[in-house]
Amino acid sequence: MRATLLATLVAAAFAVPVALAQPQMSGAVATAPGQAKAVAVVTATATVESVDPATRTVVLKLKDGKMRTVNAGAEVRNFDQIKVGDTVHAKYVESLTVDLKKDGKAILGQTQRSSVERSQPGAKPGGVAIHELTAVAEVVKVDPAKKLVSVKNDKGEVFDLAVHDPEQLKLVKKGDQVQATYTESVAIGLEPAPAPKKK
Repeated sequence: MRATLLATLVAAAFAVPVALAQPQMSGAVATAPGQAKAVAVVTATATVESVDPATRTVVLKLKDGKMRTVNAGAEVRNFDQIKVGDTVHAKYVESLTVDLKKDGKAILGQTQRSSVERSQPGAKPGGVAIHELTAVAEVVKVDPAKKLVSVKNDKGEVFDLAVHDPEQLKLVKKGDQVQATYTESVAIGLEPAPAPKKK
């Protein structure tokens, strides 16, 4: 799932999804009364082996030695700046924050926002894509025995959320609201190949 989502975002930002075939992953989880946050970070690199301007294709060599061919669509600015030996760096950050709103009065529903920043004309190709989704739901039932909190969205749909921490579960009551914010971002950069050594 993450690899597919990551590939889609990278494609939108830079069209090099396969650079992440062998990613390095790290993450963290933090909680406070009525709050929880989880963050995951994926980083990867690949080296440009060949560039075909006629077809706008780039062959990348991954760290494990495998080759991948990608097509850099028209949305990739400064394609002519990509050179053999350049290094492609990618970083993907995914986070989820959940906040309990006591006796919440927010409007139920969800909002989304997205942004894409591309490199300036003449610069090395690269970019950052960010997508954020925020949803607010109302607590309609708390079942301490089953460790479940039932929430209802703006469409009247009810979902059960598992709450394993008994201290967190004690804080929730019917009529509260839960606000969840999911954010994902991907940054792609191109590092020029090192200059050839003078003889």
